[in-house]
Amino acid sequence: QVQLVESGGGLVQAGGSLRLSCAASGRTFSSYGMGWFRQAPGKEREFVAAISRRGFYTEYADSVKGRFTISRDNAKNTVYLQMNSLKPEDTAIYYCTATTSIWSNYNREATRYDYWGQGTQVTVSS
Repeated sequence: QVQLVESGGGLVQAGGSLRLSCAASGRTFSSYGMGWFRQAPGKEREFVAAISRRGFYTEYADSVKGRFTISRDNAKNTVYLQMNSLKPEDTAIYYCTATTSIWSNYNREATRYDYWGQGTQVTVSS
């Protein structure tokens, strides 16, 4: 069992940056692949980024590639999402997720993630 707590959300102007953090409980953080999803009002939850257990592999949604960077610090049980060049369409609740599944071609599927945080709101004004 792992508990995930996101932080770092807020209000930012278009073109600005935010860094989200997700702190995980437990001593086996490095056993989990981690991901970030987001959900905008009236829209379905969508994949943003994923990172493998040791951080060797990453994957991004096309909409954020080149602007967002996912990283992790296993010593601190924390995964990060650095978001640069933010756009109003990035406005959403951002969720941190954890999976016991190995890295695969299905990292974008929400159903493969076992644990979810409560989410943190990101609002980008134009």
